[in-house]
Amino acid sequence: MDDDELALDPDFALRFEHRARPDCQLYLISPPQLDAAFADSLAAAFAGGPVAAFQLRLKGYDDHAVARLAEPLQRVCSDHDVAFIVNDSVSLAKRLGADGVHLGQSDGDPREARGLLGPGAQIGVTCHDSRHLAMEAGEAGADYVAFGAFFPTGTKETFHRPDPSILGWWSALFEIPCVAIGGITPANGRLPVEAGADFLAVSNAVWGHENGPAAAVEAFQEILRR
Repeated sequence: MDDDELALDPDFALRFEHRARPDCQLYLISPPQLDAAFADSLAAAFAGGPVAAFQLRLKGYDDHAVARLAEPLQRVCSDHDVAFIVNDSVSLAKRLGADGVHLGQSDGDPREARGLLGPGAQIGVTCHDSRHLAMEAGEAGADYVAFGAFFPTGTKETFHRPDPSILGWWSALFEIPCVAIGGITPANGRLPVEAGADFLAVSNAVWGHENGPAAAVEAFQEILRR
């Protein structure tokens, strides 16, 4: 069945076209590798402007190594009132007392994550370019859905390139926020904001910015307003 032909669950779909929508917000994702000094870079990024969340995403590290690196970063997030999200691992999110977890399609069920992390946890789900996966995630209790990659990116290998219209479709039908991810920079980020993204998830555009992370976050502030 094509995504466009899927019937919406009337108890899940919530139309709010006339509701005033807040400005888009910034969602930072860690670089693929980092060391203990990264805590200073994270604090510098937060000094550049408001950030809603930070996701610790370290592929190829075991949970013990991630936990050691996480402690100072979690403290920086707490000091700046930024949600600290762990990628992939529900058990590690529980161990660290993280604010939430981000799940890929092979990382577990949001319902099980909710049962382990509790009602206050923020649970996000990668949905690539699929309306069907996004609706399934919402019905399973996800707090946000993520679509992408919208632009070419070297941060991770990508196989999906959604049309920005998926953001408008989601935001017009559902109350759950949507995140745009993949190659987003201050130069191209206005497109997903205007399409309907509630959050822009960014990594290299901040950590690789020629003038440093504070300047990058400051540059993003100019494109987040509705």
